[in-house]
Amino acid sequence: MIWLRRKDLAEVRLLGAPEAWWGSTQLPLGTPKQQLVLVMLALHGGRVVTTDALVDELWPEQPPRSALANVRTYAGNLRRAFERQDGPTIVRLPGGYRIDLTDEQVDVPRFEHLVDAAATAWSRGAIENAGALLAQAERMWRGPLASGLPTGPLLTARRAALDEQRLSAIELRARLELQLGRTRSAIALLTDHVVAHPYREQAHALLARARYADGDPVGALAAVRRAEAVLAEQLGIEPGIELRTLHQALLDGEPIVTVPPAADRGAASAAGRTEPPAGTRTVGNHLPRMVSDFVGRRELAERLMAEIAAAEGRTSPVRVIDGMAGSGKTAFAVHLAYRLAGRYPDAQLFIDLRGHAESVPVDPADALTALLRQLGVPAGRIPTDHDSRAELWQRELRGRRAVIVLDNAAGGDQVRPLLPAGPGSVVLVTSRRRLSTGDVGPPVPLPVLTPAEAVQLLARTVGEERVGKEPAAAAEVVRRCGHLPLAIRLAGGRLAHRPAWQVADLADRLSTGGTVLRQLAVEQQTVARAFTASYEPLAEPVKRLFRLVSVHPGDRFDAPMAAALADLPLDRTEWMLDDLLDQHLIEEIGPGRYRLHDLMRQYSAELAREPAERRDRDEAAGRLLDHVLHEVAGRAQSLDPLALRAHLRLDPPRRPDLLGHSAPPDVEWLEQERSDLVALVRFAERVDLFAYGWRLARALWRFCYMRGYFDEILVTHRAGLTAAERSGDRAAQAVMHNYLASAYTRTGSYLDSLRHLEVAVAISRELGDHGNEHRYRANLVVVHWLTGDPARSVSLGRQLLRDWPGGVDPVPSLPNLGYALTTLGRYAEALRAHRQHLFLGRCQGSGYHISNALGHIASVENRLGHHAKAVRLITASLRLRDRTGHRFGEAEARNDLGIAYRHLGRLDAAREQHELALDLARDSGERHVQAAVLNDLGLTLTASGRTGAAVAAHRSALALATRIAHPYEQGRALAALADHLGEDERDEALRFRQRALAIFRRMGAPEQTDLERRLSPTASGPG
Repeated sequence: MIWLRRKDLAEVRLLGAPEAWWGSTQLPLGTPKQQLVLVMLALHGGRVVTTDALVDELWPEQPPRSALANVRTYAGNLRRAFERQDGPTIVRLPGGYRIDLTDEQVDVPRFEHLVDAAATAWSRGAIENAGALLAQAERMWRGPLASGLPTGPLLTARRAALDEQRLSAIELRARLELQLGRTRSAIALLTDHVVAHPYREQAHALLARARYADGDPVGALAAVRRAEAVLAEQLGIEPGIELRTLHQALLDGEPIVTVPPAADRGAASAAGRTEPPAGTRTVGNHLPRMVSDFVGRRELAERLMAEIAAAEGRTSPVRVIDGMAGSGKTAFAVHLAYRLAGRYPDAQLFIDLRGHAESVPVDPADALTALLRQLGVPAGRIPTDHDSRAELWQRELRGRRAVIVLDNAAGGDQVRPLLPAGPGSVVLVTSRRRLSTGDVGPPVPLPVLTPAEAVQLLARTVGEERVGKEPAAAAEVVRRCGHLPLAIRLAGGRLAHRPAWQVADLADRLSTGGTVLRQLAVEQQTVARAFTASYEPLAEPVKRLFRLVSVHPGDRFDAPMAAALADLPLDRTEWMLDDLLDQHLIEEIGPGRYRLHDLMRQYSAELAREPAERRDRDEAAGRLLDHVLHEVAGRAQSLDPLALRAHLRLDPPRRPDLLGHSAPPDVEWLEQERSDLVALVRFAERVDLFAYGWRLARALWRFCYMRGYFDEILVTHRAGLTAAERSGDRAAQAVMHNYLASAYTRTGSYLDSLRHLEVAVAISRELGDHGNEHRYRANLVVVHWLTGDPARSVSLGRQLLRDWPGGVDPVPSLPNLGYALTTLGRYAEALRAHRQHLFLGRCQGSGYHISNALGHIASVENRLGHHAKAVRLITASLRLRDRTGHRFGEAEARNDLGIAYRHLGRLDAAREQHELALDLARDSGERHVQAAVLNDLGLTLTASGRTGAAVAAHRSALALATRIAHPYEQGRALAALADHLGEDERDEALRFRQRALAIFRRMGAPEQTDLERRLSPTASGPG
């Protein structure tokens, strides 16, 4: 691939310090952590990078409470910086971000492609082509990946893999120079190389060969001895077989082959291979045929290749690849083995240990016999006793460079006798269960394919053209297959044998509820059969736990939830979960947190066929919901101390021994489990456990409201309302109506909000519940304000405060009253309300109320012209939000900060705050806040001289405010747009101002005064 720079195409350089270019313009990247976000997105160009992955990379040890908000800020800053230069687009998607870049626009994949292509050309004897490709790759290398940035686990591993690939490319360049007879060039290159990387035996061996080819056998011998000294003195190890063989050949005066003929180099694609030294015993390749449709896992393969290369010469690296049934462990191991064959040319061995087959696992003694026979040892020479056989195995491996694949291992005891005792070989072990194999390092879990890789595998199975015609249907097929390679191959095989079917036909069949596993079968091979081989060896209590964990409707569960499902002690449950984990029937996604693959979930549910097993699952659902409800209520109590207890009316928990064991120990657990808790609310309503459904929704409300998760409030409280109605609990119905209204208010659906609040008030009156009636009426204050009747808001708010019943918290009503007073221009009264809110918040020790009150006070101070004071107040409010993790009101606070900066002349900082506020408001769906921010952004753009952009912002504000019936922001937008109309548009400007004046007069807003002055017949100036 030759990279041609075009002015209209973006280029992102990640090798060295990150850079982004658009034509000849370098784009600003911001802080180091913001640059890391770009690196992560660019390395996954065109694919979604989850927010969780970004948090893990930016804060690998302990993420701050504000981690999610910070990631959002970094991504937003990058997006805006790129948009200003018409650069690449960063897209916000559910759960993550995507940057619209191709591999051709990012240097890392281009570099990797060039080096791989050069190695392939070299193996085929295309020397000049290999040299040209390497030259392009060398020009691209500016330094290690994301040089100078503190990388997390993923980027650190990718950096190591790229460093290894670059070193291998240097060594391949040296081979090319030798092949072309340019020995002096090879010597110069390798001399610097071994000084910088003294532990690379292959480089030392190449340097010795180059000196020999240059007619300097003494220099060649000196190069070998220097290598041996470095390894012995600094690492305490003996040199490998290649250096030892070279040393002996030089001492004996035997001729040395500098570079073997190109045709003999093998077809493996990895750069940096060494050829087997003269005199080494070689045997046939016993690896299975490499699957023709192997796709994906590139990053993992590169990391393992780098790790193996780093360990060469010191030991025989062992890598244990484990994963669930059907994840493609054998295909991946064989793929790696073929790539390693060039570096381990003396033997390529493979044995299926049948650890999870229906037959008995292979005994280690029998495995040794099979491996020895593959090495060419006659049957008559193989001892009958195990110890002698193992000793012969070690002797045969000594002096060889062999790659050994031990497939389908049953356990560590089966594998351990087969591992080489000395250096020189590499072992790849696959297993469906976690193995204990001593000091070979941690296992390498094999994940399922990414969506793009899964579609590619389907295309390889069915045909590129057929899949390419129906991309959406193909994506649905692989999603239904859980991106599991075995399932995709079986689905593809079924489609391949039915030429009359479209891909959509298969997708429809797989979408039919409960039939996916039965659809995934070809001849005698099925996904369910592969799963059964992992399930059947378990003890019955562990099998029961596996059948029950799929009752949980979410993506993740923890040990206390599993204990509640099975009604077992926590410590015993944890042991059983380890058994399931060992068999890869469940996945561990974090300490004490687990998930079921989609197909494994179906398999678990289908195992519960008997009526008694189905009853057990029904009872488990009640136990799970009881545990989760009490866990959520306990953690949410600090956020909502007065109302929550009264609304929930909880019975004692069934399993108090399980509460408080889930990590993290505070409300961050609610953040961690948020999507699954939403699923549990809907699940409770679906399985007719109504009391749990509405109570769990209510327990989650304050947390979701504080963090701006209004969509989640709508989902949970709609389900909760249905549950309350079906249970006949009128008080619960009122609660659900009230909190549904809160989300409708924040998202601009004021009529829906008013309807739900009126129903909540009516039910409370019917029940004689005066405390909740007052609470629900107080929420009408903000609805009246937003719908353009602030005077009514003030009247109702003051009446409610005068008549407020004991035992009901008055704090939530104060900010609503303050908003309305501010809109009416009654700033002194608004400040009193907000300061009283601040005082009561401090009395309660509520960071939520304190930070909100500070922001509200700052908003009034802005109106009074005290902008420096407003900046201090908002800064304090934002810092408190960072500490507490709550995001409610942050968009308004940042918008007010932008207003203050504008008046202080800091226009760039003002625009940045407005844009960030707009992102936050869009993320949370707060449309009235979006309209306000767009108007204030327009004013800041006007002050900056960007008239066109300002007009666009005000027009967007007008359209949005009109759509949600928010008159105040309609009036502001109309007045601002009138100011931008020219002399030839005086009539339209007049109409805009008249409409704005009518709105402000109806509301009693102070903006009417300025408009009246400007519309006065004595007013001068245009418009």
